[in-house]
Amino acid sequence: MKTKFKRKDLIGWLVMLPTLILFTFYVWEPLIENIRLSLFKTIRYETKEFVGLANYARVLKNPDFMAAFKNTFSYTFWSLAIGFLVPIVLGILISETVYLKGLFRTGIYFPNIVPGIATIWIWNYFFTPGPTGVLNILLGKLGIEPSVWLNNPKWTIPLIIITMTWKSAGSTALIYMANISGISPDLYEAATIDGATIWERIRYITLPNVFGLAKTLLILQIISVFQILYEPMILKNGGPNNASISLMMLQYRYAFRDSDYSGGAALSVMICIILIILSGIYMCLTKKKEND
Repeated sequence: MKTKFKRKDLIGWLVMLPTLILFTFYVWEPLIENIRLSLFKTIRYETKEFVGLANYARVLKNPDFMAAFKNTFSYTFWSLAIGFLVPIVLGILISETVYLKGLFRTGIYFPNIVPGIATIWIWNYFFTPGPTGVLNILLGKLGIEPSVWLNNPKWTIPLIIITMTWKSAGSTALIYMANISGISPDLYEAATIDGATIWERIRYITLPNVFGLAKTLLILQIISVFQILYEPMILKNGGPNNASISLMMLQYRYAFRDSDYSGGAALSVMICIILIILSGIYMCLTKKKEND
């Protein structure tokens, strides 16, 4: 038995070996090299002098850093307030639908087929300020004056989040629908016999069963939105007046606009540390709640 166990264990490691090699080469090695690069003064990719934490201090003193830091957390907040609930609602409503369920599934997933850049340009025309913007034309039919939309710093981040939600909510809703389809039909049947309404079935059966999946998708969404880059870059290039600049966009400017790879590396390490802290806090809170 001991020999067979070792043989099975060896086969398992052999199966995982290609993945482990690729993971080491494409994830861990660049990560370690990035940390090393952040500790040196560089000319492009060539390291010249060890400077310790000087690059981190330089990034923190950058006047754009605090704006990017606040905006990134603002993106995260609005994505949870808008983008996190929409897929849950869509998944539940379509799961409760009797007719044309396949059509609705295709309809909500369709935006995911559209390339990301094309999606941004579509919404850019939609939010164009003045009387030529699609949204302003529609509102003009109702007698509402045109607005500047993305040029308004108070609206820039929420509108960008709406764009992202339209793009990605469908695929997440399908994940929730798959989870809901795994709930035992006997629970719904028993609830119906007891006279439960559709809202009571959703409250007492559906929501408790999707809660575990929602916790996982919540932290994944936070990590994803925290790395937002090309949406604010293409829509407003971080403007107006840095109202939409993100940490990833600031990192892009360091590395690819200014060729300051050590500064970009330092900022990327800081982003990684922030995400690790947020993930740790989230896991501690959810674990404590589960224990209670």
